[in-house]
Amino acid sequence: MTEPVITLKHFFEQARDGALTGIRCGKCGELAIPPKEFCPACGQRAWTPVPLAGDGTIASYTIIRVAPSRHAGDAPYAVAVVRLREGASLLGRVVDVPLDRLAVGLPVKFRPLVIQGQTALGFGPA
Repeated sequence: MTEPVITLKHFFEQARDGALTGIRCGKCGELAIPPKEFCPACGQRAWTPVPLAGDGTIASYTIIRVAPSRHAGDAPYAVAVVRLREGASLLGRVVDVPLDRLAVGLPVKFRPLVIQGQTALGFGPA
């Protein structure tokens, strides 16, 4: 069995440094982020790392008013599905955007978040 071209650990290490990296299937061209072992479109493992710009638009969002205990002090906050410029979609927390200004189509840019020592994906104003 071959090793993945980029692991989740490596993905989040790069994200902490402000870089988003997707993987593109060498057989069908599918772009995946975060990295997966097998291509969701064709099942192959012919991945190539692809640096991503990190900008996109909000495709969908929800406001979390009752948060898990670990994040209870942050509520209310929003999470969004962001459609990146390169075409892939990614789930992340919305930061530095007032909740009443959130809208589908709002331009956003990737921002790494470190919460209690762990890297999370965030998106703020573009």
